[in-house]
Amino acid sequence: MSNYTTRHLDELLSSCEVVPAVNQVEFSPFLFQRDLLDYCHGRGVRLEAYSPLTKKRRLKDRALGAMAVRHGRTPAQILIRWALQHDTVVIPKSADRGRIAENAGVFGFEIGPDDMRALDSLDEGLRTSWNPTDVP
Repeated sequence: MSNYTTRHLDELLSSCEVVPAVNQVEFSPFLFQRDLLDYCHGRGVRLEAYSPLTKKRRLKDRALGAMAVRHGRTPAQILIRWALQHDTVVIPKSADRGRIAENAGVFGFEIGPDDMRALDSLDEGLRTSWNPTDVP
């Protein structure tokens, strides 16, 4: 599935026998869909995060940058790691070989609980794509 909200999932799950494996949605600290994440986890549906890098719109965020410096990483790596630590499948997009390699370098560190909470608090409802909320 793609862009299913909890309302859409309720409707689907009430009329199907097989629970979908994945729900692909826009997901980043700046669009932290905690309720949807918890809903999916509770029903055995993996949340797949697209646009975890906010299409570069928040890579220069001051708090994100400071955290990247503390961890010796890039802001993009912090965003990807945050999504991984929320147990999502992450799809960062890049056509640049250097950035692709950089994006893959997220497994040699962990973001601690305080920094995870700080990232969680960055939610501002930022959508870089369309909003599926009002789709019937």
